[in-house]
Amino acid sequence: MDEIHYRDAGFGDWATRRAFLCGDRVALIDGDRRVTYTEFDRRTNRLAQALHACGVRQGDRVAGLMTNCSAFLETLFATGKLGAVFVPINFRLAAPEVAYLLCDSGAVAFVWSNGLSAVARAACASEAVRVRTRVVVGGEVEDGETDFEQLLASGEDRPADADIAGSDLCCLPYTSGTTGRPKGAMLTHDNLFWNTINGVCAGRGLREGDRTVTAAPLFHIGGLSVHTLPLIYVGGTNVLLPAFSPPEVLAAMVRERATVQFLVPAMWAALMAVPNFESYDLSALELAVSAGAPCPMPVLEYFRAGGVPFQESFGLTETGGVTLLDAGHVTEKFGSVGRSLFHVQTRAVDDQDRDVATDMVGEVVVRGPAVFAGYWKKPEATAEAIRGGWFHTGDLGRMDADGFITLVDRKNDMIITGGENVYPVEVEQVLYRHSAVHEVAVVGVADPKWGETPIAVVALEDGARATEDELIAYARERLAHFKCPTRVEYVPELPRNASGKVLKTALRDEFDGGPSRR
Repeated sequence: MDEIHYRDAGFGDWATRRAFLCGDRVALIDGDRRVTYTEFDRRTNRLAQALHACGVRQGDRVAGLMTNCSAFLETLFATGKLGAVFVPINFRLAAPEVAYLLCDSGAVAFVWSNGLSAVARAACASEAVRVRTRVVVGGEVEDGETDFEQLLASGEDRPADADIAGSDLCCLPYTSGTTGRPKGAMLTHDNLFWNTINGVCAGRGLREGDRTVTAAPLFHIGGLSVHTLPLIYVGGTNVLLPAFSPPEVLAAMVRERATVQFLVPAMWAALMAVPNFESYDLSALELAVSAGAPCPMPVLEYFRAGGVPFQESFGLTETGGVTLLDAGHVTEKFGSVGRSLFHVQTRAVDDQDRDVATDMVGEVVVRGPAVFAGYWKKPEATAEAIRGGWFHTGDLGRMDADGFITLVDRKNDMIITGGENVYPVEVEQVLYRHSAVHEVAVVGVADPKWGETPIAVVALEDGARATEDELIAYARERLAHFKCPTRVEYVPELPRNASGKVLKTALRDEFDGGPSRR
């Protein structure tokens, strides 16, 4: 029997321990390939050694621009074993945005999926990019590039034996950058460990042998940390899909007998909109999880009626998972993001960092071993975000007597009109109920009388009509008048960044000067 290395070697060593405990079990399913834990361990050993031979050293950054695939996780774990730092990049970014992340992180190696070669090569053409090793997964290589499988095969199958501490950096995901340039969130080996433990323990929990379809993007902390890493930790199976296609997700859930499943609310709704959805055999499913926004009630009711526990969670790039709305409260506390996970502490505080009263609005602050080490090369932003040992999320919320948190808005998005606080999300939720509204964002613009006034930027459903007066009247029937929009602007669609978040700053800039011509 092979000797197992029980020393603490960071999260990359999870592959080695799983190979020892359940080496023949399938860890990853990627198309027609089934990778066992033994194969996963050996491949990540080889890749770590190959990257080391290319000059990658402990602390160096290795960037990845990949769809969901085994190479993504193999690169993550290989860098973890080597003591290097993995930089996951959103595959929806344009070449100049990718180039910025390569430069800001100082990446020395860059691995990308073949379908993203045009963007990757254009990014590498920037004079400021200093990537030395360029690796292509599953496609033709050009001069100065290496094929992923050939690179991996060139490495020896032996442990990297790096001297890794829990406080060492291992992952550098970037925030979405809705108000400026993206910031790198420095995650340590300990951060990933405790975030994983929170995921394993949450609600129903995760168990050895659980199976999931990984359809949420792995470059997002949710896609990576809700089920993917926790399942590797406990010895489960991840079925990797390169893109979200509702019929393909359902087919994979049926074929592989998925027992747990994480999707964001829009994905769950899209799944249920597939023709003949109820004919798909999801009888193996024991847990459904959503995050990112409140899940539509019809989704919750469908799974509850079928006896499948449905959990909702809230988290951030900087913190990993923060709260869980467990299956027992998901309808009773609808709209809440739940209570703190086991190894997380939360509070709601005022501008002087004092606790606010129960059910009063305050900024949600977070403390725990999963909270990041700070922003990459941005000490001032780090000092602003982490004060008194608490990470300030920028999210405003209410905490009830039982500890359940309900988010009301982003702190920077709050509108103060005539001394009254208006939370745009509350207004948006009302306008979304109007049958003609497809998308809406409420922002504050300057007003000579009130200081600020709320306006609504609306994209209508195809073929629908709704006048400004009609929408304002609709809101005034349901909300205090000071909360209601004083103006409505119509757009074909809301502007979003590459992560899908609405760019409210752009809307404020566009419409702050008064009504647009329409």
